[in-house]
Amino acid sequence: MRKRRLGVLGTLVHDEIHGRTPGVGVEREWGGIAYALAGLDAALADEWEIVPLAKVGRDRAADARGLLETVRHRAPRARFVECDAPTTQVVLHYEQGERRCGGRIGGTPAWTWAELGPMVVDLDALYLNFSTGEELDHATALALRHAFPGPIYADLHALVIDDASRPLAPDAPSWFRCFDVVQVNEAEMMRLSPDPLSLAARVLAEGAALLLVTVGARGTVFVAEPGFDGWPAGSALTGRVTRTLRAGAPLRTARIASMEVDVVDTTGCGDVFGATACALLLAGASIETAIGEGNRRAARSAAYRGADGLVRHLRGELVAP
Repeated sequence: MRKRRLGVLGTLVHDEIHGRTPGVGVEREWGGIAYALAGLDAALADEWEIVPLAKVGRDRAADARGLLETVRHRAPRARFVECDAPTTQVVLHYEQGERRCGGRIGGTPAWTWAELGPMVVDLDALYLNFSTGEELDHATALALRHAFPGPIYADLHALVIDDASRPLAPDAPSWFRCFDVVQVNEAEMMRLSPDPLSLAARVLAEGAALLLVTVGARGTVFVAEPGFDGWPAGSALTGRVTRTLRAGAPLRTARIASMEVDVVDTTGCGDVFGATACALLLAGASIETAIGEGNRRAARSAAYRGADGLVRHLRGELVAP
């Protein structure tokens, strides 16, 4: 029986980390989409397999293949797309426990629709994580939404960063129409609008079905359009085109609390949350159940350092933090 195929689009980042672990010099490990791959691999049902849609430079292609081989849900013959550009590298500095980005070096090119279109024709769902905000442009995202009929979950993340090095895209709110589920954190939401309620209304008015806002240790707030509660298990998966809504039903909103944990490193927690929530929604779980499990695994991720071995830690195996 054919397994369902989840496309995972993002940027594979090679992190150079300074000062994170006392007594340890420079640490190098995978970041970016690696955190989401770990979260998905730990949470996806066995009926699903992962198709990576990420580019890697030939300078680190061998190491990237090794990373992918650790993903149990990877599709047969799954691979990262190798290109001549250098692999995206981020330099991170930890100062008194706080993580600060020291800059980005290199970077793989964005997807064009000519490249991406043929790669999504046999997929059942898509998970997008904007690790750099440059994974694809707005026109490509619109083409993807128009051509792809299945559910699309998007963590906007770096797409809505507003700083001197990467200003907020002026068309950022119009990206909402490209996705069925939109995830942002609290700071990202405030960059988009000082009025969270009006922004939530804008997200749903543009056509998304669900907005998820992670609020750190306080958990996650959601706003869902009438009648939407994930994708029923065993049914044909469809995006917004054929969603059936209950006329006149009210919007649903609530905050789902997180759990307390002794924090080791919060890097990637939002990625783990989103990957887990996406996996459970695709398995037919309710919004509340998907968020609750996403919160739990994000908290578990915060008690672990880095992406190496994270998937085993998320599964509950004994791994040194």
